[in-house]
Amino acid sequence: MTKKLVAEFIGTFWLVLGGCGSAVLACSFPEFGIGFTGVALAFGLTVLTMAFAIGHISGCHLNPAVSIGLCVGGRFSAKELIPYIISQVLGGMLAAYVLYTIASGKEGFVAGGFAANGFGEHSPGGYSMSAVILCEIVMTFMFLIIILGSTDERAPKGLAPVAIGLGLTLIHLISIPVSNTSVNPARSTSQVLFADAWAVQQLWVFWVAPIVGAVLAGLVYKGFFEKKE
Repeated sequence: MTKKLVAEFIGTFWLVLGGCGSAVLACSFPEFGIGFTGVALAFGLTVLTMAFAIGHISGCHLNPAVSIGLCVGGRFSAKELIPYIISQVLGGMLAAYVLYTIASGKEGFVAGGFAANGFGEHSPGGYSMSAVILCEIVMTFMFLIIILGSTDERAPKGLAPVAIGLGLTLIHLISIPVSNTSVNPARSTSQVLFADAWAVQQLWVFWVAPIVGAVLAGLVYKGFFEKKE
């Protein structure tokens, strides 16, 4: 269990550092900024690389919503759920601290939104709270369907990390303009530590919506697609 929790801690650290780090440090860099597409790819790459690195140790959840969805879908033990979530949140927090320390090394740096998720005036595209909630539910639902399907014993072996990483990239390509893309409460929580006060006030959305989407996906996959004994 200790090995699993350390793996989840390191994996979530890498996800937040790689994904949010690309947004904070490289997205709008003059002339050479990677833009939304680059950030989407960065998030996908963090999951893809960690899935190969620690998937055989902890399952590479890196996300409380994923752990909950897998639990509902019958793929993960409920007794390990809380320790996993704690490790994921702590790993994300450490990554946010490291990222903030690096970013602060540039003169004139202001954290501002610090790649936090938001709705209304804090949505990159100005989307309403209801639009953001719907988007986060649907995107997390599809993410869990991809995870559950690609890790099914009937799926092609060894390709799940690729499907999951590309799936997360696509999710970001769709939803960065809407909510800055969460689908991961640990990722959302980590950034509010250093963002402006509004980020904490809106954080609840980025716990509730992804968890709802994950639970629905777990129920749907288990009820309709899981192999029956």
